[in-house]
Amino acid sequence: QEQLVESGGGLVQAGGSLRLSCAASGRTSSNYYMGWFRQVPGKEREFVAHIDWSSNRRYYADFVKGRFTISTDNAKNTLYLQMKSLKSEDTAVYYCAAGQRAMSLPTTPAAYDYWGQGTQVTVSS
Repeated sequence: QEQLVESGGGLVQAGGSLRLSCAASGRTSSNYYMGWFRQVPGKEREFVAHIDWSSNRRYYADFVKGRFTISTDNAKNTLYLQMKSLKSEDTAVYYCAAGQRAMSLPTTPAAYDYWGQGTQVTVSS
């Protein structure tokens, strides 16, 4: 089992920045990758970014390229999402997730085994 706890969400003006954190505990040594998703009411959970736990290779959704950066602090078992140039359409609940199965491009929720409870990000225009 693995537990994930997000933090760092909040209210920010358009153009501003936020950094989300995700503290992982439990069976983190089995992680192949971790990722961030987001969801707004009435819509499916949407892929944002993921990072390979061992190689640090990163992959981003097109709508966040150049604005968001995913990173890890493996020593602290923490995942980060640095968000800059935020837009009102970035408003959502952001979830971190961990995957423990080998996959080439884990961009769907089904590729992940563990989820955090989510943290709200609200961008005011």
